[in-house]
Amino acid sequence: MNYPWLTTLWVLPLVGAIVVVAVPRAWRTVARATGLVVAVATLAIAIVIAARFTPGGPQYQMVESHRWIPAFGAGYTLGLDGIALALVLLTAALVPLLIVAGWRDEDEVGGGRRVAHIYVALTLVVESMVLVSFVSLDILLFYVFFEVMLIPMYFLIGGFGPQGADLELRRARSRAAVKFLLYNLFGGLIMLAAVIGLYVLTARQHLGGAGGTFDFRTVVQAAATGQLGAGPAVLNGLFLGFMFAFAVKAPLWPLHTWLPGAAVSATPSSAVLMMAVVDKVGTFGMLRYCLLLFPHASKTYAPLISALAVVGIVYGAIVAIGQRDVMRLIAYTSISHFGFIILGIFAMTNQSGSGATLYMVNHGISTAALFLIAGFLVSRRGTRLIADFGGVQKVAPVLAGTFLIAGLATLSLPGLAPFVSEFLVLVGTFTRYPVAAIFATSALVLAALYVLWMYQRMMTGPVKEGNERLRDLLPRELVVVVPLIAALVFLGAYPKPLLDRINPAVAGTLSTIGAHDPAPAVPQATSEHSRSAGSPRSATGPAAANGGTHP
Repeated sequence: MNYPWLTTLWVLPLVGAIVVVAVPRAWRTVARATGLVVAVATLAIAIVIAARFTPGGPQYQMVESHRWIPAFGAGYTLGLDGIALALVLLTAALVPLLIVAGWRDEDEVGGGRRVAHIYVALTLVVESMVLVSFVSLDILLFYVFFEVMLIPMYFLIGGFGPQGADLELRRARSRAAVKFLLYNLFGGLIMLAAVIGLYVLTARQHLGGAGGTFDFRTVVQAAATGQLGAGPAVLNGLFLGFMFAFAVKAPLWPLHTWLPGAAVSATPSSAVLMMAVVDKVGTFGMLRYCLLLFPHASKTYAPLISALAVVGIVYGAIVAIGQRDVMRLIAYTSISHFGFIILGIFAMTNQSGSGATLYMVNHGISTAALFLIAGFLVSRRGTRLIADFGGVQKVAPVLAGTFLIAGLATLSLPGLAPFVSEFLVLVGTFTRYPVAAIFATSALVLAALYVLWMYQRMMTGPVKEGNERLRDLLPRELVVVVPLIAALVFLGAYPKPLLDRINPAVAGTLSTIGAHDPAPAVPQATSEHSRSAGSPRSATGPAAANGGTHP
């Protein structure tokens, strides 16, 4: 019997959260250290899983399958493909850094002495829920954890944050947390109706034997071969139910309004956990569940979703330019970047799909770097207003330098990780939707504007009053920032290790749904010339450009 690596992967942080809560009340440092050890151990397991994964092997590897609710055809079924593997590694790598980055965040909340225990435990619970969502091969199992992860995230947003003693800030956090929960719960309820509808279809077709089934692989096979026994209207409705929930979580314009408030109300570490990890479950769901379960509906709605993605790309970039709050500015950049990911998914080409998956990873790294460094700066200065900064590079050069690198990664500078993924998305999209790709390219200019202008106002010029004694990055903060910057540089120069695992999974997905890359157009005049250089039509070909002679 093979060792259950995937079960260990998600159960370990859940058990670790229980252990952290059980640590005696007065031992805050022990609670934090315990959480960090558990997160590092989870990363080690993720690395072992990556080493055991075979690129180009079976579509789903390390499969675990056990009976769960036989009466409903639901099973505890886990499996891993290259897409899920990339996101598992991102999640497992970020959480230890976030625990270190937020080592003292909970101290600002005040109250009981068990605050540190709860903060670390909630972070580990979110990690556990996200990991099992990525590796689930049962639709009902995925849905359960897709919803459950909202609860610990709600408490992280509403219960923790900078300057917790300020009554108005506590109210703002409460509103942001409730908005986050209501938006995502509503999307989840719509998805639940679609999950039930899909189960009814499988029951009618006896796909799971006498009853229905939630087995993802069985339903995908039935969808690909037209065995679900439903008309286009029904399947389109079910697709929209899944898509709505994922679009809220992703978030896709115009369902994005909960994100900026939640991002600035939480601690920087919790905000990164939400934007870089939790929200990726939405885009992952689009790529895996929407495309594979509803291939025809995905193709039907792809132009509309691509248009919304382009609006989100441009909208997020333009609104970011006008922000006066540095944390809110970075939050709006994420809306723009999620637009690129969704555009790549629904362009349905190999390049765009691989680029979108790689973008999920690169966005997580770049957003973590930029948001955390900005959070370190804000905690020193006590304000988020861009206008209150200035001349920081003179008093904290390392902080300013790493902030610049993270900012340049955000604008997809060549040589840094996001450039590769954004380039793949744009090239892959252009072959199917050239107009959408052209409009999306405008965000490159807008990104340069909001990043460089932000850096100029905050880091350059004379040192403004109040910034004279700002400390540079501390050793603990460097432990967080250096790996993120190194990952941005490494994946910008050598993304092959990840792409080797992502490409076969994306190709398998597109092959299953019958989506093929558009064939390149060949100029007719050139083709005619190659067949008959002496024919009258060849005068319009390349030879005519040389006075009718061959070069």
